[in-house]
Amino acid sequence: MKTAVRTTNLWKIYPQEPDPVEAVRGISTEIETGDFVAMAGPSGSGKTTMLNMIGGLTRPSRGQIWIGDREITEMSDKDLAQLRLERIGFVFQSYNLLPVLTALENAEFTLLLSGVPKDERRKKVLELFDKIGLSGLEDRKPGKLSGGQQQRVAVARAVVANPALILADEPTANLDSKASTDLLDVMERLNQDHGTTFLFSTHDPRVMERSRRLITLVDGQIESDERRNHSSVSP
Repeated sequence: MKTAVRTTNLWKIYPQEPDPVEAVRGISTEIETGDFVAMAGPSGSGKTTMLNMIGGLTRPSRGQIWIGDREITEMSDKDLAQLRLERIGFVFQSYNLLPVLTALENAEFTLLLSGVPKDERRKKVLELFDKIGLSGLEDRKPGKLSGGQQQRVAVARAVVANPALILADEPTANLDSKASTDLLDVMERLNQDHGTTFLFSTHDPRVMERSRRLITLVDGQIESDERRNHSSVSP
């Protein structure tokens, strides 16, 4: 099995008086290509910091990160931005949709940045919207969508360019039980259909239960790493 993500002795230390904050403390781990992995742990355990470092949004204090076969910790900001555009999709708990754009325009934004022609962008987004239950909502702006619908648009934006890796930071935090279950169904089907690697940070027991691997962080270190051989996607 190929490796999607590898970290070696990864640290993130934030300068602070009187004592520095060690948010991540020497984490070494590997995520296999096509896996569906949740990182859990209490607030302050280092989950979001890990995602941000893996996604090249935050630079580590020391240690190394590989995305596929590329070591990213010494990359320039420009090269990191290009890597994110080509290989990584992000899903944030706050959706991060542009309020002046329609659902379709938000979802196609990554394709637009990649220079994909308009007709091809629209075709890809409409096909994806049909798969994830957003057909008919293409022209609505975020303010006219429910929380669950907005998060599905955010997922569409993350996956429409077929990135190798999706990083999802507390994606169900602002959703009710049904919307959370529906969203997890969507992401698990995309994982199974396209082989996209998903890595979540989460407090949500539903996300933990649906993961095929659960990594628990405490005080910036891995406390446990459990493999689950199951799939809970609805038929």
